[in-house]
Amino acid sequence: MFGTDDLPGLARGLLVDDLTGWLPATELVDGSRLSELLDAAANTLGAAPHAAAALAWKSYTYWLALPVVLGWASARRVPLPPASDVVVDFSNERPLLAIGLRRSTTVAVLPSDPLALSGLPQVRVVADEAELLGTLRTALLDEHLTPLLESIQSRVRVGARTLLGSVASGVANGILRAADTLPGSSAQHINTLLSALDVDNLIELTPGPNGGLAVQRKTCCLAFTLPQPKYCAGCCIRPS
Repeated sequence: MFGTDDLPGLARGLLVDDLTGWLPATELVDGSRLSELLDAAANTLGAAPHAAAALAWKSYTYWLALPVVLGWASARRVPLPPASDVVVDFSNERPLLAIGLRRSTTVAVLPSDPLALSGLPQVRVVADEAELLGTLRTALLDEHLTPLLESIQSRVRVGARTLLGSVASGVANGILRAADTLPGSSAQHINTLLSALDVDNLIELTPGPNGGLAVQRKTCCLAFTLPQPKYCAGCCIRPS
């Protein structure tokens, strides 16, 4: 999508065969290793615990969702990311973390997709567009991000609306970054995905540079609380 196979927050090639150094995402979701990620974010960013959690979540959810939303928007081929098929590496300071998928990862497709006839065990054929979106939501949100959010909230005080706002902006920005390579309307892609995830009320699409679109958040990722405050392009808080 971006003309490269080397994105800072994704494993090269996306699939990880050698799991040395990679942490199963299930150990973040169930809370058993979550403190390690939150501590890494706090140390790297110099952030307070609630801000570190919000910013770790922002990075995690962006890279987790990116292959999912671009697979859906480009070809209606959705790599499903339940925590059992996702691995994470946050051993290096930059980037904060990287996401990879196990080779067992299932790809959901429509009956019209040539993959539907492949007989591959990793291919799940769904009935129609509505079921594809529902399957996407279940794997990404219900089976992964919602329990992770609950684990984070059991450790630090940060609102669900704040965290889900980062999911909404991440999905939208992922689509806009790849807009030139995607068929159809970017705005329509974004609205459809955010509606499927029930986060469509957390951002607005506004006119951007060069006639494009920009994302205006309705919640803040808390980057403004860092020792050196940062303000995202679509931040709902502006420096005075």
